[in-house]
Amino acid sequence: MADRTVEEEINEVPEIDETLESVLVYTLEEAREKMAEGGDVVPFTALVVKENLFIETHPGDSAEACFAAARHTVENARGAGAYAFCYDGYVDTDAGQQDAIIAEGGLPGEEDGVAVALLYTIEGDVLKFEGEPAYVGPAPNFMAKLTQPTDEDAAAFEAAAEENFVEGDEEA
Repeated sequence: MADRTVEEEINEVPEIDETLESVLVYTLEEAREKMAEGGDVVPFTALVVKENLFIETHPGDSAEACFAAARHTVENARGAGAYAFCYDGYVDTDAGQQDAIIAEGGLPGEEDGVAVALLYTIEGDVLKFEGEPAYVGPAPNFMAKLTQPTDEDAAAFEAAAEENFVEGDEEA
């Protein structure tokens, strides 16, 4: 996936909204399970609408195409209350570049989103994950131009999603 650069030094982890944190952790776990089963992580978004979670994959010929597809999906998700965009990538650490499953997410109307990562190593044929996700830093918020959803917005989103539900996408 495309490089994301965090320019600022992180002194402390900011308070993360509970719903946003839940969807970020959920996507990391889904990707971890997929990799543990030997599969590839196709970049995907998870949109929270009330108590529902709508998942959409964003395959592409390039990292830029995947990001653009995810951005398009999320920035037009009027009715969603939070999102996460998850992909397989890497992060630069004090120990050097490390492989990671990365989840970026945000809330409607917030200027910035957040990025978290689950580091992993591959030793021979063995895939080993770190125990807990780590805060990476601020990330673009694809929902920055949206407002908090009303009940009507959420109902309209759910109705449209049911109409356009494509086989292969998941709903949790």
